[in-house]
This record gives sequence, C-alpha cells and structure tokens, in this order.
Amino acid sequence: MLKIILPTIMLLPTALLSPSKYLWVNVTSHSFLIATASLHWLSPTYYTDKNLSQWLGVDQISSPLLVLSCWLLPLMVLATQSHLQQEPSTRKHIFILTMILTQPFILLAFSALELMLFYIAFEATLIPTLILVTRWGSQPERLSAGIYLLFYTLISSMPLLIVILHLHTQTGTMHLAMMKLTHPFLAHTWAGAISSLALLLAFMVKAPLYGLHLWLPKAHVEAPIAGSMLLAALLLKLGGYGIMRVSMITNPILNHLHYPFLTLALWGALMTSSICLRQIDLKSMIAYSSVSHMGLVIAAIMIQTHWSFSGAMILMISHGLTSSMLFCLANTNYERTHSRILFLTRGLQPLLPLMGIWWLLASLTNMALPPTTNLMAELTIMIALFNWSTFTIILTGIATLLTALYTLYMLLSTQRGPIPTYITSIQNSNTREHLLMALHILPTLLLILKPELISTIPS
Repeated sequence: MLKIILPTIMLLPTALLSPSKYLWVNVTSHSFLIATASLHWLSPTYYTDKNLSQWLGVDQISSPLLVLSCWLLPLMVLATQSHLQQEPSTRKHIFILTMILTQPFILLAFSALELMLFYIAFEATLIPTLILVTRWGSQPERLSAGIYLLFYTLISSMPLLIVILHLHTQTGTMHLAMMKLTHPFLAHTWAGAISSLALLLAFMVKAPLYGLHLWLPKAHVEAPIAGSMLLAALLLKLGGYGIMRVSMITNPILNHLHYPFLTLALWGALMTSSICLRQIDLKSMIAYSSVSHMGLVIAAIMIQTHWSFSGAMILMISHGLTSSMLFCLANTNYERTHSRILFLTRGLQPLLPLMGIWWLLASLTNMALPPTTNLMAELTIMIALFNWSTFTIILTGIATLLTALYTLYMLLSTQRGPIPTYITSIQNSNTREHLLMALHILPTLLLILKPELISTIPS
C-alpha cells in the first residue's frame, strides 16, 4: 500500500516544483507510473484480505476501486491540459495540486480497515472537490452548486459520525474485522433501527439515492472536466463502497429497513432515465444517467447476496470508466463550440469523424452492449433482483429500455443533423484526446476477457 500512497503524495512536490515547461509531462508520466504499479492489486490471491498494516488493507472489494482511482488520475491530468492552456502558471500549479490532493484521501478511504479512519478520509475528499467546483467552474451558478454539495454531504455525515462513536462505546473497537466478529451489535430496537438508518444515510447521499440526488446534477454541470470525472468515476463509488462495508456489519434482522431504499433506488433508475430524455444540456444528461446507474448498484447491494454484490462491483467499475469517457467527450465538444446545449452542437460527425467513432463506442458501452463489462453487470444485477422478487424485472427492464433511448438520442443529437450556421471553422481533434478516449475504452473491453478480476467477492 505504501508503494502507491507515498509516490502519490510525492506528486504534490513534483507538481509544485516543476517548471511550467515540464509541468504536464512530469505530472502525467509520474501518475501513469503509479497507475501501472497499482495493477498488481488485481492479481488473484488465495488470501481474501491482503492486510498490509493494522489500519490499511486491500481485499477483493476494495482492490478494483483502488486500481480505478489510480488509473483515472493521469486521465484527469490529460483531460485538463487544454482547459488550463490560457491560465497563468500559478493557477495551473494550484489546479493540479488540488486535483492530486484528492487522490491520497480516496486511496485511504478505499483501503481503510478502521471505521473512523474511513470516515475521516471519506469527508476529506469533500474539500478538494469543493475547491474544484467553486473556483474553476465556468458559470456563476458554481457557488450554489458548491453549497448544495457541501450541505448535502455534511448534513448526512453528522448522524454517521454519532453512530460510529456510539458503536465504539458498545463494541470497544472500530476495526471492521472485529466488528464482524461481534456481530450483531445493533439490537432489534428503535435505537438499533435508527442507528442502521444513520449508517446508511451518508452513503446514500454520496451514491446518490433518488430523492437525495439534487446536489449531483448541479455539481456535475458546474464543475470543470477534472471535477466531473472525479465526481462521476470515484466519489459516487465511495457511496456504493460504504454501503457494501456497512451492510456487512448491520443486523440481518433489520434488513426490512432496506425495502424503502431498494424501492427508491429502482424507481429512481426509472425516473432519472426518463428525465434524461428531456434534457437539453449534455453534461446534465450524463449526470442524470449516473444517478440511474447508481440506482441499480444500490438496489443490488441492498439485497445482499454474493451474486448481487458481484454485479454491483462490476457496474461500479464499468460506470466509472464509461461516464468519465462521456464527460471527456462532452468537454471536447464544449471546447470547440463553447456550448453544452444539444441543439447548438449537432452534426459534428462530418467535421470530426474520429471523435464520432469515440462517441459511438462510448454510447454503445453506456447502453450495455456486448462485449462490454456493462452488459455483464446489468445482467447479473437483473438476475439477482429477479431471483429476489419477480416484480423487479418490470422496473429494471423499463430502465434499461429508457437508457438505450436517451443514449441514442444523445448520440444522434451530437453527431447527426445539419451543422449549425454559426460553426464556420472548428479545431481538429488531436492525439491527446484520442489517447484519453482509448485509455477509457480499452479497460472496459479488456476486462470482459477476465471479469473475475473485478467481480470476486469474499465470503
């Protein structure tokens, strides 16, 4: 663990001390080395938990998410180069430092074996994200988006902190392995039920659950490209990961409390897919599609079977790569047309034919077509939910149909149709953008060859 965390921390002085001429080269190459080194976490092992210290460890739930975190850092650096081209040197350094600062916190959160350490790292990710949204967002509404993000996260996290401290007084430990041994520690009382709800609430807001999702579209739309990638690919996964961890240590008798969450998650998947059909803002549409996909993840985690946990994990990794790629594509359009409105950015395929191919691949992946891991994830989740209750096939089936509809609508709106009259000249796509898209789509296509790398859930 230290051989990844220490180089990640050393990225901060690298970014700070690099001269402007070599800033992008140094940071990108260094973060790519970290991403390559992190791939060893995916190697299969006979041990379910690679305990590396008393507080940090890597198991089969956290290893795919840790690798995803390391993989996306160089991609975020690549995506922001054009965005920061006109900025003064000092601002470039501060932006990169803020972006890098989230990485150690995310790595700590995904590898923490102790509940209080996990809570601190989980909350600490909010600060750099808030700075990215409120300082580098492009519209004046970024301040209200930042306030939404801050207050939704803080208000939901206070009950979580209280319950963590309450559990410590009850069990005398906050180590997750020890808490499993003292299981069940939440009594079948009103206090136990409220404690379980408080444990889940913070992660439901972060995931986000439908009804608690209002901060997400605002934050996504106002954030710069690195902020959008960070939110969609990693911070939402912290919510899903937290629910997985917490659901393993709550009382099985209290599982009837999960029904409202399950209902809201499935209903939310359907509703947010419907909302996507009437969006005119491209980034807003991709943000709502994230809520829809994470609704399926929450529903799968709530029924707590090995099959559903496996499907949820695959969908989290697949969605992290796919939504990040869609935001990158939306950003390439915005940099050329200076608009996110679908009616004003149509007909770009004849002008940027190679970008049209990336749009097609990203859309097909989002629709969960073979041979992508998205298909495997959605099928696994649908089968697990159908096995739990036959009625769920109606909701999941309609949600999948609506996903296909809005994805095709997005693809046709951006790539087909007459070219707007105000577009007289357009900048060609460059190698950096093609490399960025390739590094998003390749893992999605390659992981289907060996899906057990990201699907194995310990017993």
